[in-house]
Formats: sequence, C-alpha cells, structure tokens
Amino acid sequence: MSIAELVATRSTCLRRKVGAVLVKDKRILATGYNGAPTGIRHCKDTGCLRETLKVKPGERHELCRGLHAEQNVIIQAAYYGAMTQGTTLYSTHMPCIICSKMLINAGVQKIFFLDGYPDPLADEMLSEANIELARLAI
Repeated sequence: MSIAELVATRSTCLRRKVGAVLVKDKRILATGYNGAPTGIRHCKDTGCLRETLKVKPGERHELCRGLHAEQNVIIQAAYYGAMTQGTTLYSTHMPCIICSKMLINAGVQKIFFLDGYPDPLADEMLSEANIELARLAI
C-alpha cells in the first residue's frame, strides 16, 4: 500500500490524490494515478472544472479532465501487455462505480484500499461480482 501512496504523489488532480498498484503473484504489473491523459493540459494548469461547477464527490464523473488511478492502472497493464485476470489492486481510495465496473471486467479478484468513497453502487456491484474488498487501516 505504501507504493500506492507513493504513486499518488504523481497525481495532478487538485481535489484528491489517488494511487493504484496492480499486483499478481507478489509482482507489480502496473501502477496508475489520477490525472489528465498523456499530452493533455493538467487541472493544475487549467483549473478544476468540478470545483468551478461545485460537483460533489461521486457525481458527474464525466465532468473532469482526468482519468482515475484505477483506469490508468488498467490502461498501463494493457499498454505493456500484462494480463489483469486474477490480480489484486491496492488503491489509496475505494474505486468509484465506473472504475469498479472496469475492474470487474478486467478480472481483478481483490481490492485493498485506505480511504472510502461515496458510491454505494460500487460496493454493491463489487460484492455481486464476488471481488474481495477490504479497507486497510494504517
């Protein structure tokens, strides 16, 4: 989890720094943090659209320049040809519903996280998909 926290320091998000590490057989396959796509200006340069519009956490995910850390970790795994089936995700935050659906389809089996996130549908779907979900205390 300390590696996920370190990865989060690379985040360019003004609201929340999130880091994620995808692991299989005790080996790191990919890392991800939240921020704008490659080559696109970051929120620290453009300002936060969500703050400007006063969007609450867990709502209107499309109103953001950035990708979530969990999305980026899946993309990085795909980019480098790492299979995600049967992996474990360590994330500084509980995944939102969009990321939860992606993690389900990517074949992630376990998710460990530190901080919660206001998205009860994510909890419900991860449970239905039989993904082990555990909040770690540090």
